[in-house]
Amino acid sequence: MESLIIKKTKQTPEINFNAQSGVLEIKGRSIPENSFEFYTPVLSWIDQYIKKPNENTIIKVYLEYFNTSSSKFILEIFKKLQKIQNIDNKNILIEWYYDKNDEEMMETGKDYKDVTELPFEIIINE
Repeated sequence: MESLIIKKTKQTPEINFNAQSGVLEIKGRSIPENSFEFYTPVLSWIDQYIKKPNENTIIKVYLEYFNTSSSKFILEIFKKLQKIQNIDNKNILIEWYYDKNDEEMMETGKDYKDVTELPFEIIINE
């Protein structure tokens, strides 16, 4: 399976989903004019990945800001990745990074943790 790489813009995050290593990174701002258009290929890639995931999958999220429509797609990404938990000998971890002065982003990470029931680490991005 090929990796998915989408370069960041002023309105969209960098997506670097490495199929070989199992490290999936989302970095930057997510305020696309059309969230559906931006996130559809991301969700399609995940649909393929979960058919044959790595032994360990780590999702690293470094978002400085995202809008409401992006938050729904981020939740959808996490929900799709939950399926990995049900596969024998497969592990998944979300690493949610936030700036030390951004309590709102820290709380958002905690909210996603509660909603998804995925293994989550909330990490200060220094």
